[in-house]
Amino acid sequence: MSIAPVGTAPLQLLSVVIPARDEEGCIVSTVEHLHVELRLHDVPHEIIVVDDGSADETWTMLESLKVRIPSLRPVQNPAPHGFGRAVACGFDHMTGDAAVVMMADESDDCRDVVRYWKKLNEGYDCVFGSRFIKGAGVIDYPWLKLRLNRLANLFIRILFRISLNDTTNAFKAYRKIVLDGCRPFLAPHFNLTVELPLKAIVRGYSWTVIPITWRNRHFGTPKLRIKEMGSRYFFLVAYVWLEKYFSKGDYIRDSGEHNEASEVQSDPTQRS
Repeated sequence: MSIAPVGTAPLQLLSVVIPARDEEGCIVSTVEHLHVELRLHDVPHEIIVVDDGSADETWTMLESLKVRIPSLRPVQNPAPHGFGRAVACGFDHMTGDAAVVMMADESDDCRDVVRYWKKLNEGYDCVFGSRFIKGAGVIDYPWLKLRLNRLANLFIRILFRISLNDTTNAFKAYRKIVLDGCRPFLAPHFNLTVELPLKAIVRGYSWTVIPITWRNRHFGTPKLRIKEMGSRYFFLVAYVWLEKYFSKGDYIRDSGEHNEASEVQSDPTQRS
């Protein structure tokens, strides 16, 4: 594994950004469990839930919940809506110097958020979770989505020559300097999940990978529509690939500002 960069400023506040659309069945438990976990581990935090045009009681529940959880900061994303736009809205409202993007349906394990915080504090600019390395866990992943996921991630690994084998997963952590350095965000929908990590890697930010746990939602309906997203994912992957090979370093982070970018070397236990 790579050595963590040194000399970075200590982090003061973690912003957890949670986009939510019609999540009345799970949003309260998601926020409550996350808040308890972060408090137990003394992680200074704010929880930014972005209501992305919900037609159910999601917003009403958030307004009531913030009375009991002061660190909760619900915001509404004005139209046009979309997963990527909601996440970007959350970034615009964050006051922390690091962010974790987390799903509203409790598919992501809040204990992994604590692990992200600790890893960022080792000096990394980004921490990427993988569901497909030793120590990770995947529960009730629909078989068709799983196979398409593995094929898409294998394609990205080969194209960018990286060891990260779960680029498409939204559940990742970034220092704010990375988010600022990756603007403007182009992806309005779930394709933001590949835009952010690939831009961070191509633009020279340091990163590492940890195993995470994912479980299929028990409430509500999935928002990702595979048939609608294929071309959108491809566009963003192609855009960042062109930046990597044709921008001639225009976006590369100044090495004098920070240590050179580093990545975890391929783990022999990783699966493509």
